[in-house]
Amino acid sequence: MTVIVPLRAALGLAAAVFVSSLAAEVHAGDSSPWQRDSHSAVRLLAGSRSGAVLLGGIAFQLQPGWKTYWRTPGDSGVPPRFDFSRSDNVEAVTVLWPAPMQFDDGAGGQSIGYKSQVVLPLRIVARNADRPVTLRADIHYAVCEKLCIPVEARAELAFTSVASTEDSALAAALDAVPKPATVGDPNPLTIRDVKRDGKANVLVDVAVPDAREVSIFVEGPTPDWALPIPKLIEGGYPGVKRFGFELDGLPAGAKPEGAALKLTLVGGDRAYEFNVNLN
Repeated sequence: MTVIVPLRAALGLAAAVFVSSLAAEVHAGDSSPWQRDSHSAVRLLAGSRSGAVLLGGIAFQLQPGWKTYWRTPGDSGVPPRFDFSRSDNVEAVTVLWPAPMQFDDGAGGQSIGYKSQVVLPLRIVARNADRPVTLRADIHYAVCEKLCIPVEARAELAFTSVASTEDSALAAALDAVPKPATVGDPNPLTIRDVKRDGKANVLVDVAVPDAREVSIFVEGPTPDWALPIPKLIEGGYPGVKRFGFELDGLPAGAKPEGAALKLTLVGGDRAYEFNVNLN
């Protein structure tokens, strides 16, 4: 079973290319050995084994100043890609994404991703709940400082623990995944309204309970939609911040009317995900 998040934009500033390809032996524990390159490390985590649906994770460590990317990387960058097809007794793997941050891409734009460290939770469905499960992952990602470096790694881990030592780390990562929400929800931090401003622009009004910084990221109905990061528009009214973005980066022949958009709202320790249809 393969989970792939396609390229959002070509790899900007890729003046240097370094590929690390490492294979790990099956590790009978709650985490696989770290697979390291010059600027990062990656490994698999296994949660407690109970039933046919298991919780695992992909843990990344990054050296100071280096970043990696979210499923949609922003103005430049490469999203991670994962292939789990070599796994044993695995029917499906869903990658979950903790709330990302926005940062300068070094070329005048903004990228979306993670610094320092992050755990991407995995929801793993076993083919047979009574048989052993071994997760094998081919991991392709990029790390960037001023230059972007693609990295390839292989990791392998058997799920054997009734009570895993990684349960708390996986629970924290799962808690950082944006929660489903609906426009107009009574949450203190929420999207109040999404509307078209003419044919080419979209406005998003966000109810903000205080002066906290908030970010919004937008994705189209298919991965080949390359929508820009919404920008804060000055002159909002109290308790509401207005963001706007252009309907730019649509694939050839695509129409914005009725398009299903996914908006991710991040503010402090709260993050929500909204599915809306563009009128």
